[in-house]
Amino acid sequence: MDFRVQLQTFRGPLDLLLYLVRRYEIPITEVSLAEITDQFVAHLEVLKELDLGAVGEFLEVASILVEIKSRRVLPRVETEESDLVEEPHELVQRLLEYKQYRDAASWLEDQAALWQQRYPRIASDAPHAPLDPAEQPIREVELWDLVSAFTRIMRDAQAVQPPSIVYDDTPLDVYMDRIRRCLLERPRMPFSELFEPGLHKSALIGIFLAMLELVRHHGVVAEQPDGKGEIWLARGPSFEAP
Repeated sequence: MDFRVQLQTFRGPLDLLLYLVRRYEIPITEVSLAEITDQFVAHLEVLKELDLGAVGEFLEVASILVEIKSRRVLPRVETEESDLVEEPHELVQRLLEYKQYRDAASWLEDQAALWQQRYPRIASDAPHAPLDPAEQPIREVELWDLVSAFTRIMRDAQAVQPPSIVYDDTPLDVYMDRIRRCLLERPRMPFSELFEPGLHKSALIGIFLAMLELVRHHGVVAEQPDGKGEIWLARGPSFEAP
């Protein structure tokens, strides 16, 4: 198996797998990977709807996870070699190696962020002004947090809508302008409020892609104050008005 590490917006199936492992706070073992197979497949369904180019790699890893889970569910045949210790699955080894690289990269990013916050000491008799929390740097949420939140929205929307074929030809720029106008009216808004009840799947996908584009290139930031609650969108320093 060839698992490539891609440092792009969607970093590949191993990045999603590592995100799920950390989110559910489980060790990297075959048993643990079998437990998060359903969550990985749920994310994969959304990625297929977004029409991303690297879905094939996600499908490969999903098939391996399903195989691992099926082996854990099916009864095992007792053999003379049943007392031997099983070799870790290759996917487990790959994920452990990937985790080392990601942890090292995260450490370097944190060190760089700390270095950028250092300033030369300037002698001054003026009292120090209290820090304004609104002016402090915001730690953005992971991309997979946004995909996970959108997965829940898609699931809830499909549960109340009859299956139908609807083609949404609304340009992405229109959705982007709508989001930016909302952020002009107020400095931050909940991620879930982007998606009005009753919207069809194609419209939901269009809004989500517009939000990703704004976060990547147009000065919108995504934050999650308590780590597992509502995701908020806010105007960043380089926010572009519509």
